[in-house]
Amino acid sequence: MRQFFGMSRNGDLTEAVRGLSNPQFIMLFSNNTQFEAHVKALESLYPKIPSIGCIGMSYDTRIVEAGVGVIAFTDGISATANVLEQVSAMPVKYIDRLEKDVVKTGGSRHDTVCIDFCTGNDACVLTTIYSVLKKDGIQLVGGTGDAGKVSANGRIYEDAAAYALVRNQRGRVKTYKENIYRQMGNYRFIASNTDRAKYIIGALNGTPAKQVYKDILHVTDQQILTQTFKNPFGKINGDDTCIISIKEVNGNALACFRQVNDSDVLILLELGDYRETVKNTIQSIYRDFPKRSAVFSVNCLFRYKLFSENNYMQSYLQEMSALGNHAGFVGYGEHYNNRFVNQSMTCVVFE
Repeated sequence: MRQFFGMSRNGDLTEAVRGLSNPQFIMLFSNNTQFEAHVKALESLYPKIPSIGCIGMSYDTRIVEAGVGVIAFTDGISATANVLEQVSAMPVKYIDRLEKDVVKTGGSRHDTVCIDFCTGNDACVLTTIYSVLKKDGIQLVGGTGDAGKVSANGRIYEDAAAYALVRNQRGRVKTYKENIYRQMGNYRFIASNTDRAKYIIGALNGTPAKQVYKDILHVTDQQILTQTFKNPFGKINGDDTCIISIKEVNGNALACFRQVNDSDVLILLELGDYRETVKNTIQSIYRDFPKRSAVFSVNCLFRYKLFSENNYMQSYLQEMSALGNHAGFVGYGEHYNNRFVNQSMTCVVFE
């Protein structure tokens, strides 16, 4: 298969798709102002081609912060695209769509991936989606778009998760997740006074969460939202750590980008050697896939900000391009199989 990336920083879709012929699956990344127009125009240019889209930045060796980006797969894949609606309340209501699409695609754990863009309630959505995918071991990569909107097959949806099942007809697929953080000290916290709906941590070990974070890291209220780039929380999940980013200060509590429940055990994380971690990820992909057709990735907005502030973002994109054809988008939360993670990179590699 082949991966196409086109972009226009001026939001000119015609420019972005220049050179794209016979696509078998398309992903659209637009801005809030032009999203609706881009969705309609894309469907007009490539009618009946499976497509999903969201509002957000995209990249290959360049990054499109505004305007429009298009990633398409051609030559050797089959795909189907659809949507789960009412994801804030009842995504399972539409699960038969996914069940039928899995049968239609006829893929397996070895050659098929699900790519999804979500408007929110990610953990619940992933649990719903993965209840179907796990039967065949199908892997998943995706993320959260901006402004509460996604698109599927030329239509815009709110409160929804757009997804595509993509089958590589000429080789394997495999998903990866990259964590650039490590445990800081021996801090362990029991969360309490949480608000699951608002993703709020009220207290840690019985002390207001904001105060605990400030005392350990010696930061002010105003510095918390940038300090989380270096020191997010973590939740141990088997042999893995789920990163929990701080979204905002809420009185004496902390609102996060991921749900925390009463009695959850949290740790504090610190930024590791991210340049070395990226090199290790690239080497792992080289080992697993001596021949690669494409890599599609989702990078967290906070990683983008961290890398940009440290003048590493452009170098990062150049390093990833050594894998071959690498492209992706910047999300507000990342999806990896059945897990909703923060401040991470997830990707799928096509043989």
